[in-house]
Amino acid sequence: MPGRTPGASRATTVFAYGAAAGLAVDLIVGDPRRGHPVAAFGRAAAAVERRLWRDHRGRGALHTAVCAGGAAAAGALAARTTRGSRAASATLTAAAVWAVVGGTTLGREARAIGGALAAGDLEVARERMPHLVGRDPQALDGPAMARAVVESVAENTSDAVVGALVWGAVAGVPGLLGFRAVNTLDAMVGHRSPRYRRYGWASARLDDLAGWPGARLTAALATVAGGDPRGAARAWRADASRHPSPNAGPVEAAFAGALGVRLGGTLSYGGRVEHRPVLNGGGRPVEVADIDRAVRLSRRVTWLTLAACVGGRILTDTLKRRTK
Repeated sequence: MPGRTPGASRATTVFAYGAAAGLAVDLIVGDPRRGHPVAAFGRAAAAVERRLWRDHRGRGALHTAVCAGGAAAAGALAARTTRGSRAASATLTAAAVWAVVGGTTLGREARAIGGALAAGDLEVARERMPHLVGRDPQALDGPAMARAVVESVAENTSDAVVGALVWGAVAGVPGLLGFRAVNTLDAMVGHRSPRYRRYGWASARLDDLAGWPGARLTAALATVAGGDPRGAARAWRADASRHPSPNAGPVEAAFAGALGVRLGGTLSYGGRVEHRPVLNGGGRPVEVADIDRAVRLSRRVTWLTLAACVGGRILTDTLKRRTK
């Protein structure tokens, strides 16, 4: 490994090289079709749920603690075994980053749906929609699918990439694995169905808390990197709080303003219709071409996040030295 970055501690150097390598691997190969570590975690979490489930918040909190705490503890143990070597530590960080981020697969799935929509093949687009969003594809026409894809790209940029890198910068490999575990648990049990209204409460609230810094950083970087910084800032300020999710709101509003499009409105989940507020109401309706624009914006936000996280760590190292 190259020498230490000027002004950076050993841990910061390890994170910088490891995270950059992990993002590069994700860019080149994406997620594996079989044997993905997150899928393995999901199976383990489902097994724990089968043992613990009761219609009770306390049981759900225990489920969250066992699964998320176990993932973070595994990361801490792995990091401890490699701490004697910077190269081994950076390699472990790279592997963890590759395992928890999903930016390349997110872009591929979004563009696949966009390609089907551009070709006028709505049935193929509907078949691929469940790979990316949880909405009922049969209830969506072409424009509604394009809008759903853009919203998903925005939200998952925060959930699948930025949030993980932020917690990796804060807490290393345990932060990376712990954040991804919390995010996965929220997707599994955090929704307000009769089964999970109480049991999934802890996972949903912890995900809101863990995702808070990443969502704000995503919105800020989308504002800077998008085509209309003023429009993005205006939409973020005016509309983010109107969204039912405290973290999806800032991200989707900033993306809407940056792309100059209108997001939100009526959607359907499993036959349940929701009427969400419109974000960036002055924007135009989403078009198929906006899917590719959203993916490119997501990529820019990803690499800016890496720069921001490394820069934040270097600044923290510098301030620590000066206060000694």
